[in-house]
Order: sequence, then C-alpha cells, then structure tokens
Amino acid sequence: MAGAEFRYYIYTLNEYHWKPHEWANLSRHEKNLIIAAIDLRVAEEQKQKKKAERDAKRH
Repeated sequence: MAGAEFRYYIYTLNEYHWKPHEWANLSRHEKNLIIAAIDLRVAEEQKQKKKAERDAKRH
C-alpha cells in the first residue's frame, strides 16, 4: 500500500472501523471516490475550525 493510500486507510479505520480486507477489496475507482470524499470532509472541518477560532477571538 502506498504511503498516501495508507493514510486514507488509517482514516477509514479510525472513523468508520473498516477492516483491512474491506479497504483492500475496493476497486481503484471506489478508493478514489472515498479519498475524494475524505478530502472534502477534512477541508470542510478545517474551514469550520478556522471560523470557530475567528469567532472565539471576536468575543
């Protein structure tokens, strides 16, 4: 498993409790879809965190 792909698997393990065979049995297309969804989720979470930090500084 490539380094970047491994990080995404660790994310699915921690967030969704996927077993290694569940990740390994996905096609490349399915993995790419999941990786894109994770990227969107993480980006949104970071955006919300920054917004919360800005709002906390204002008050």
